[in-house]
Amino acid sequence: MKYIYYLSLGANLGDRLATIGKAVEALGQQGEIIRVSQMYETPPWGKLDQPAFINCAVVIVSKLVPVEFLHGCQRIEKNLGRVRHEHWGARTIDVDILCVQSINELESGRQAIEALLDSPVLACPLLMMDTEELQLPHPYMLERAFVMVPLAEIAPQLVLANGKRAVEICHSLPDRENIVSLSTIG
Repeated sequence: MKYIYYLSLGANLGDRLATIGKAVEALGQQGEIIRVSQMYETPPWGKLDQPAFINCAVVIVSKLVPVEFLHGCQRIEKNLGRVRHEHWGARTIDVDILCVQSINELESGRQAIEALLDSPVLACPLLMMDTEELQLPHPYMLERAFVMVPLAEIAPQLVLANGKRAVEICHSLPDRENIVSLSTIG
């Protein structure tokens, strides 16, 4: 059994781009990276008196079960200087698991995964999990443009918990105009 992980990465302290790059590189040791979105500068969410974030989304295929994958993400955060001082506060790096699909070994080739990401058909349902340690899908993802804009870029046809595709949810979020691609800044 393999799993497709849809991740959101963000940083607003230190060299944000370099830290996200190191996190993506480290994630490659947990599985095969299939897609990485472009980088976006985003305003803070939840706690507004902090610096702007840089965010991106990543799709990765791994043999690790969700809790093991979560622990790997937490090790990456710790190795990159993440300290948890306050809820929704500033951070050097944040790696969130947004949602997960399970696939069998026959479906796990790169071409099959790419086809799945571009297909409007719900080929694999999302795993549901609600434990103290991990909630899947991520409970706030559908409300956050800084999550949905990068996710819709790399998995626009992903059907989420509310039955809508990622791209549809992205376009319905009122604050999506505040999310700016770094490629359009420079």
